[in-house]
Amino acid sequence: MSGLPRPQSASLPVPNAYGVDRVAAYDWQGLTRELDDYGCTVLDGLLSPEECRGIADLYARETHFRSHVHMARHGFGRGEYRYFAYPLPALIDELRTALYPHLAATANAWNRRMGIEAGYPATHADFLKACHSAGQNRPTPLLLQYGPGDFNCLHQDLYGDLAFPIQVAILLSEPGRDFTGGELVLTEQRPRMQSRVEVVPLRQGDAVAFAVHNRPVQGSRGSYRVNLRHGVSRVRSGQRHTLGLIFHDAR
Repeated sequence: MSGLPRPQSASLPVPNAYGVDRVAAYDWQGLTRELDDYGCTVLDGLLSPEECRGIADLYARETHFRSHVHMARHGFGRGEYRYFAYPLPALIDELRTALYPHLAATANAWNRRMGIEAGYPATHADFLKACHSAGQNRPTPLLLQYGPGDFNCLHQDLYGDLAFPIQVAILLSEPGRDFTGGELVLTEQRPRMQSRVEVVPLRQGDAVAFAVHNRPVQGSRGSYRVNLRHGVSRVRSGQRHTLGLIFHDAR
């Protein structure tokens, strides 16, 4: 895992060129190795506390969003989230664009190992063109808000025939200060074996990249495919905000 100095200030939605530089500066060889080994990896300090607060404050401004979901109404858990509308706030759009090429290299390697012929283009703009050609035009980045007793059931964020196999979540609140509980949980269902569980500890501004659906695992007879789900454990006190960056658009 790799950390970076946190920028001192940021403004939304004004573009922040440091977003591209900060993503490129991580040790992507090490992050990729960890993503391969465990299905997730943490980018320490991707956002500054000021940026985290700026994004979390957007939740109350309905003009930034295309829809509002109350989880309990759909059996998803408890809590709520809003999907951003296009155009995305500049920093969020920039991070989505900057992260994608690093993750696409891993996604293509995973598909080859799993015998999947489909590949992902080198740039996020080209991948979005493919999504839009397939009728997937709605943006998927989302802002989640949890209060005491809220949780998110284990799930997969798949919104159409074209789905990018890795996504990123950024914790915008500080554990122990803003909230307690609310851990990110990943489960990995392995063929003819019991499921493996990963609890990912995060601090404010940390990002975790993790497998959305399937990933390959090396076995004694080659690679086999495992199925992943993710969720959030019960928030015990306070309020927790998370930014979710999903790289495919939805129908």
